[in-house]
Amino acid sequence: HVQLVESGGGSVEAGGSLSLSCAASGITYRIYCMAWFRQAPGKEREGVAAIDRIGYPTYTYAVKDRFTISKDNVKNTLYLEMNNLELEDTAMYFCAADSFDLQLARHYKYWGQGTQVTVS
Repeated sequence: HVQLVESGGGSVEAGGSLSLSCAASGITYRIYCMAWFRQAPGKEREGVAAIDRIGYPTYTYAVKDRFTISKDNVKNTLYLEMNNLELEDTAMYFCAADSFDLQLARHYKYWGQGTQVTVS
């Protein structure tokens, strides 16, 4: 199993920045792809950004050029740097991991509990 714990959410004004972290533990060597998803009230969970084992990133169009996904393989930690935040970015953000290259598909096996991001 893999355990994921997110941190770094909070409240920020539109145009501001926030950074999220996701610490992975357990059988991490099996992880091939990690991703950030978000879910706003009344909306479906959507993929925001993903990164594979060799560090190749994928972004949904809405956050491209504003968000940056990265990972530290030594610390087993995933990051999401969010800049120029918009009201529409308000959501619960989840970290996800899987042994397959799922990119922004939603059927990841492992999920964190989520961290709230509120933009006002």
